[in-house]
Amino acid sequence: MAAGIQIPGNGETIDLQQQVARLQALLEASRQVHSTVREEEVLEQVLRIVVRELEMAGAEFSGTGLAYGAKVAAGGGLSYPLDDRDGRRMTELLVTPPNGRELTLYEADFIEGLTLQAAVALENARNHKRNVEFARVQQDLDAARNIQRSLLPQQLPSIDGYSLAFRSATCYEVGGDYLDIVAQPDGSLLVAVADVAGKGLASAIVSVSFRSAFRAMAASGPPLEELAARMNQHHWAEGEEHRRRYVTAIFLRLDPATGEMEVVNAGHNPGFLADPEGKVRQFDAAGTPLGLLPGMRYSSEKCGFTPGSRLLFYTDGLTEVFRGDEEFGPERLMDEFSQCREKKADGILDALWAAIEKFSEGGPQGDDMTALALCRGSAPMER
Repeated sequence: MAAGIQIPGNGETIDLQQQVARLQALLEASRQVHSTVREEEVLEQVLRIVVRELEMAGAEFSGTGLAYGAKVAAGGGLSYPLDDRDGRRMTELLVTPPNGRELTLYEADFIEGLTLQAAVALENARNHKRNVEFARVQQDLDAARNIQRSLLPQQLPSIDGYSLAFRSATCYEVGGDYLDIVAQPDGSLLVAVADVAGKGLASAIVSVSFRSAFRAMAASGPPLEELAARMNQHHWAEGEEHRRRYVTAIFLRLDPATGEMEVVNAGHNPGFLADPEGKVRQFDAAGTPLGLLPGMRYSSEKCGFTPGSRLLFYTDGLTEVFRGDEEFGPERLMDEFSQCREKKADGILDALWAAIEKFSEGGPQGDDMTALALCRGSAPMER
């Protein structure tokens, strides 16, 4: 009599030759189900193996619409769960034996082994699909980041007696901060620093829409107060989603020849103007953020930008930096700016970023960070 394996409580025995044949068949079945990374193909392979190799009447996976052979009757058939590594149910294999008979020990053992392998292959296929989708999204976000960077000023104007610089770093691949510099028909310079509510892709899309409107309106050189009011009304009229993504903005018009400047702050962080002695004037908000309420009017502040003065516009990503529960804050930013010994705009921004990084002790960036610095020297200076 050939040696064999007897199952306790069951008179049925699988002899060693059958056991070897079962393992060989299961190995080949495992190879087939692992031969693809497509979820549907994994399931189809399992169904074909069950029906063809075991000569079952039919098999299907619940909730997938995939079946092979005779359809499993509602509430009938034998059920074999496919769970992932964390025990979550992915699907169930339903099997109908021919003529409604019970499965043999060999058949039951084979299907159990097959479903274990199928569960691994199915989870791998789903992970592969997610990885491919993630890679595609990441590729799109990388492209969007490059496009958004290209919308920032690519070449700063060179103005005798002034230095101008900006820096912008998004929290994610793309962000809602916006900065622009537009030459006006009368020879003045129009500057905008803005921050769309929120961050990420939705805010980035709104910032591009904001840029288009700003550039179109700025081309005709309207008064600064009128520009802010028109931008507010335009953003409001764009609809509910835009209103949820309202925009804080601060605008500057500078006449480089005379040093006269005008500022409108629409719900934005205060702008800082430091005189040669380091005394700081703040340009506080003169109205609500753009797009928050219809029909808003804004007032401007006018003053001189005297030789030796320095200006800083920024978004709240610079002030909302934390070290534990302590915030960097606008007061600390103003102190760092007013006490900075750098004479050129790019040096000022380097110093501010260094101070923020030192404060945060290398912690992660929590929001988009954008700043613009403008300095006026007592003699022409390089940008």
